[in-house]
Amino acid sequence: MSTELGSATAVLAGLGGWVPPRVVANGELPASWGVDDAWVRRRTGIATRHWADAGTSTGDVAEQAARRAMANVRTPRVDAVIVATSTPDRPMPAMAPQLAARLGLDAVAAWDVSAACSGFVYGLANAAGLICAGIAETVLLVAAEVYSTLIDPEDRSAGVVFADGAGAVVLRRGLAGEPGSVLGFDLGSDGTGHRLIEVPGGGALERAAPERYGPADRYFRMQGREVFQHAVTRMTASSRLLLKNVGWTAGDVDRLVAHQANARILSAVGGRLEIPADRCVSHIGSVGNTGAASIPLALADAAAHQDLRSGHKVLLTAFGAGLTWGSAAVLWPELAPVLPVHDTGAPAVRSL
Repeated sequence: MSTELGSATAVLAGLGGWVPPRVVANGELPASWGVDDAWVRRRTGIATRHWADAGTSTGDVAEQAARRAMANVRTPRVDAVIVATSTPDRPMPAMAPQLAARLGLDAVAAWDVSAACSGFVYGLANAAGLICAGIAETVLLVAAEVYSTLIDPEDRSAGVVFADGAGAVVLRRGLAGEPGSVLGFDLGSDGTGHRLIEVPGGGALERAAPERYGPADRYFRMQGREVFQHAVTRMTASSRLLLKNVGWTAGDVDRLVAHQANARILSAVGGRLEIPADRCVSHIGSVGNTGAASIPLALADAAAHQDLRSGHKVLLTAFGAGLTWGSAAVLWPELAPVLPVHDTGAPAVRSL
């Protein structure tokens, strides 16, 4: 996409986030996992997370965030809806058309993006491309996950980290250089690492050879040590390349908002980029790792607590299954007041 001053570009115009009301503290995790509050905080930086109640679907949390984002920009209509998720309500059809219908957006273009925890950045690139190509004037992008449905009851490594929630943005056609401009992207993948983060069963492979799969293969699996190294390396490299492409230095970045994987990864990425801790937004302590939703949720909570101001140069970076990764640069807009994503009193903080 073009970043020449005055050229047509995507502009962030609305923002919203939502997490289910059920708060699960570390002390409430299953006793069979053999963890305590100090252990979880030390390894992940997480104190609480939000899990959806039975009967609450990814579509439900997506709708909550979408309505907040649309109300924030006061727009009754968009031209396209994109949903980024790893936990769709069903394998087929995509969630986006149904979400559009629930929002009263008849006959708009709508589809899903599957890039795991990189999904919001990939979806943002999708939305920006539509706008810059003249296909859409306004796009609603929603990233939503109900990861609690993928947690193996016997796997504490995933269980202590992953959580539920959704974040959404509304993008409109505007001019590069105005507040809200999405200035550029860097996206990448490495399919040779697909087994590092996966849900092995539940797809065509299992249906083609069911004898190779068991019930546990329907749950999330992650090789934590290897994922840590890949996440830090890929997010750092992607961020550096993007900064070069948009003409920023690390010192220019007012806020780094990285995928909220765990506190140690956030700290490592910020440190390698040499971005001061007070410019790094962390939301993981109160909501856990919400996958594709983590970046827009952190943005929404930071905006709600006035930690993002018009003109701030904001660097987004993410890493997820696939393997996938991506970064985006945004010149922060002047938004209407953004609602807090939850009412626990724990805002996003500028700390790693």
